[in-house]
Amino acid sequence: MLGGSVWVAMIRFAISLAGTIILFSLMSSPRFCRKKMVIGYICFCAAAISAACIWYVIDWESCAKMVAFVLYMCFAAFSVFMSSDPFALSLYKLALTFYLLAVFLIGGIEVAVLFFDRNVWADIVARIVLILLMAVFIDKKVKGAIRGFGEYVENELDRFSVTVMIISILFGIGFILNPNTQEQTPYRLFQILMNFFLTGALQILVFRLYFHIGKENEYRKENQLMQMNHRLLERNMKLLEESVESGKRIRHDVRHHNAVIAEYARRGQKEELLRYLKEYDKETDEGVKKVVSANTAINNLLSAYTEWAEKEQIKVTMEVEHSRDLAIPNIDLVTVLANAYENAIYGCMEVKKQSKERECFIHLMVKRKKNKIVIYCANTCKPETEIRSGLPRPEATGGIGVHSIIRTAEKFDGEFDFKNDNGVFVFRLIMNVPPATVV
Repeated sequence: MLGGSVWVAMIRFAISLAGTIILFSLMSSPRFCRKKMVIGYICFCAAAISAACIWYVIDWESCAKMVAFVLYMCFAAFSVFMSSDPFALSLYKLALTFYLLAVFLIGGIEVAVLFFDRNVWADIVARIVLILLMAVFIDKKVKGAIRGFGEYVENELDRFSVTVMIISILFGIGFILNPNTQEQTPYRLFQILMNFFLTGALQILVFRLYFHIGKENEYRKENQLMQMNHRLLERNMKLLEESVESGKRIRHDVRHHNAVIAEYARRGQKEELLRYLKEYDKETDEGVKKVVSANTAINNLLSAYTEWAEKEQIKVTMEVEHSRDLAIPNIDLVTVLANAYENAIYGCMEVKKQSKERECFIHLMVKRKKNKIVIYCANTCKPETEIRSGLPRPEATGGIGVHSIIRTAEKFDGEFDFKNDNGVFVFRLIMNVPPATVV
């Protein structure tokens, strides 16, 4: 201990607390906007320092022994609340922050003891310098890596690995804070540096391991997306072939119908001719698919999926933009609509497995509103269908189709939403029309 007045101790504590907040903020993903985050942390610091002062006035001994521990635990709870990271990842980042706290706490003391004859102000300056150096290092080297790994870590990092990483950090903290080395200050500094290097190297290795695991899974999903797009292409080609064959059949039948009509006319059988024409019109109307959009690709896709849905006894209603050009490439629109419609059909089929008598429906809407394309799809689903982190479970939709929708949404800076509204699965997507095509 370096000693000093209570006010000096409070200054040292305030600097350490501020440094801890800075380091954790650099590594974590904020839950709120920057203004709210800054105000929140300032209010917490003010409350923590005020509590420390009051605690000191009431009971000096208790303050000296417990105040730092209690307030840092309060900081831990508050920081986890202020972070939008998953709980396990927040705990890991918090442990890493406390490790860095131990480094600049003990590092400042050791510098003051070794070079400045236990001067408390040297300790304060050393702490500030160490905090700034760590902040620059995290901002330049660590922040991007941690946030870049965040998606992979969130999906791939298991509880055991998180526990091992946190325990390794806690051992590092315990080693650094070991008080039984007062006469070995030069060697002590070397120990702290080596501990800092080895602990940091372990964290980097684990992160890189899960980074590569995440990359492999991403490549696997890319391959699945390619297979899905290939399947969609095959289905569209089949639809085209069916349309060609249907056209040939119609042209062939028309010749026969024309011969019959001509024979009725030649014989002057007016009543029979009118009756025949009425039956012919009825048959023609039943055989012609309804045109829901002037966009051929969209119309063919929706026609094919609607036919599939009706075969499964699913009621389908649609509100589709009739414009030929929707300003977004057909390949992207088809990707979104095909996946949304297919997932909706599968959702209804799962419901019918539970109860064949239950009526299922799909409502699909595609609209253009100025510089936006709005896609809405609602369908019957199982009430227990879960939405996790804003996305449906893979078991509910097949997983890959949702990722394909998300990729397309991100391509056009879009916003999407999934929810289960009491047994009705609702998907909304708003995509921005590229500026060059905005009318």
